[in-house]
Amino acid sequence: MNVMTARLAAQEAAATLRANHRSGFSDGAGLPYYYTCPSPATYPFQWAWDSSYHAIALTHLDPVRAQRELSSLVSAVTTTGFLPHMMLWQDDLRPQATREFRIDVWEEWRSVTIAPPVLARAVERVHEATGDDVWLREVLPPALRFFTWLHEHRTSPSTGLLEIYQPDESGLDMSPKYDRALGIDGVSPKGVAAAWHGAMRTLIDGYSGGRHPESPLRRARTFVWNDVLVNSIYADGLAALARLAQRAGLPAEASAGLLRRSEDVCRALVEHCWDEEAGAFFDLDLVAGERVRSLTASCLFPIINDFVPDDIAKRIIEEHLLNEREFWHRYPVSSVAATEPAFDAVFATEAIFRGSSWMNLNWYLHGGLRKRGYAEQARELALRSAECAANAGLRECYGPHDADGHGAKSFGWSSLVLDLLAAEGVPLLGVDGKQLSLED
Repeated sequence: MNVMTARLAAQEAAATLRANHRSGFSDGAGLPYYYTCPSPATYPFQWAWDSSYHAIALTHLDPVRAQRELSSLVSAVTTTGFLPHMMLWQDDLRPQATREFRIDVWEEWRSVTIAPPVLARAVERVHEATGDDVWLREVLPPALRFFTWLHEHRTSPSTGLLEIYQPDESGLDMSPKYDRALGIDGVSPKGVAAAWHGAMRTLIDGYSGGRHPESPLRRARTFVWNDVLVNSIYADGLAALARLAQRAGLPAEASAGLLRRSEDVCRALVEHCWDEEAGAFFDLDLVAGERVRSLTASCLFPIINDFVPDDIAKRIIEEHLLNEREFWHRYPVSSVAATEPAFDAVFATEAIFRGSSWMNLNWYLHGGLRKRGYAEQARELALRSAECAANAGLRECYGPHDADGHGAKSFGWSSLVLDLLAAEGVPLLGVDGKQLSLED
């Protein structure tokens, strides 16, 4: 990748973060909001894991705005500790949410679902960038309450892993690993998106009326799932909270307890999800009572966790992640292995997470590669990701063979390319060679 490619990718990221900023006051919620929307035309609201990624990218351009992004996000944490997947701040846009997205709205402006808990890692990164202990003392308590809520309300009694009750709580929405559980396996590629939307509506409508965040949906035995990606991010977040608790001067037992929980989750992942023969981690469908042996990018995610043994991580990396027949394409990492029947490299299904490469998945896996000593491959992943952003602008995802843009345009979390480039020591400059800025 040449210098101009890196600069173009960085400039595209800055332009998207600038254009996607939203602020105001929500009458329905009774709160001010300040956030970066994922995509103005497609996703105008605030999403929990998107905002966490946006804040990480913003540390390179405007650390104060990164702080405000997360402050706005944690303002939605309830007294019980629940953090919703979506915050529907704008009163006039709420009808769009119920029309276009498969969600139950709770208290008129919150979704009743969760998202992968990237929040803790984002708080840590923003605090590292700012050193602002006053801000940390403001956002750490709600972040801790959320992780306590997850532990108390979403931990499976049989495995010790977090449960999700509909596919989009993993953030991976239409991944083919859920097809069988939703009853849409065998649907033709052109029919996948419509079948998924229909199955999701049926799933949500089947839950009892008056659903709230603490509703005991496990009892419904409709969709109960231990997702490897969700639990890997959760364990990573617990470790980040342990470090933050130390920095904030909390009692030593608080940090130690968080670290133990991180280790417990990793141990449970190895015990219940690791497949020795396949050399991969597979999700658990707790309704069917079986591992779901679908080879997707989430199978790779435990490499990000310190408590996952090195010998297991090495197998994942060398047998799968860096395998050119599976995930390591010209523009890695594909969200589904090319050896899977559902692999869709060109977005023919118009269904997400069925083969395209994603900047947020690459960001986590890049860190995992560096952690495990694969510095050269990590750098290659970062630079190839930047080529995608330079080629197609900031898109929701990219073609693993050609870097074509797929899905939503002006997509915020693809600004993680800034963090990938910075991690590899690439200066964050615009195409004119000047320092990037969020100013018009």
